[in-house]
Amino acid sequence: MSAHNRSLLDSLKKFLGFRPNLYTYMARNETALGDYLAFQNRKSTMSAKEREVINLAVSQVNHCAYCLAAHTAIAHSLGFTAEQILDLRAGRAPFDDKLDALAHFVQETTLRRGHPTPETVDALFVAGYTEANLVDILIVIGDKTISNYLHGVTQVPVDFPAAPELQGAEA
Repeated sequence: MSAHNRSLLDSLKKFLGFRPNLYTYMARNETALGDYLAFQNRKSTMSAKEREVINLAVSQVNHCAYCLAAHTAIAHSLGFTAEQILDLRAGRAPFDDKLDALAHFVQETTLRRGHPTPETVDALFVAGYTEANLVDILIVIGDKTISNYLHGVTQVPVDFPAAPELQGAEA
């Protein structure tokens, strides 16, 4: 492992208290971890809560136990309740109309591999999101898809508390 990747993992350990297994695996590549962290932490028009809506919905569609566990913990830290997190994973937010449009858009876009219905796109804009937000939403979907796929292929052990099962979900 390179000194740069070791330094990045040490920084993560200071911030989180441990080195997440998924990032540790990513550090096996000379540049991937740094590139991914820069991509993930880029300036965005989306709030932290909105990014977690996206992360949860995408990770549920992709059945990523690792990212569901990590983002459930993050969503809790941002003030979402356990029930709200389950709703977000199911592609809905009955507690907030704007987040509801976002969750539905993200779920449908992920399920339909980038081809949501025009009605779903229109509903996102009617809810108050802009074209600039749309670009950022799609970037976060891409970011989360990368980590979902990395876990799907590697099956590194999940080192966050397990997310509860989502009952009766289509995704």
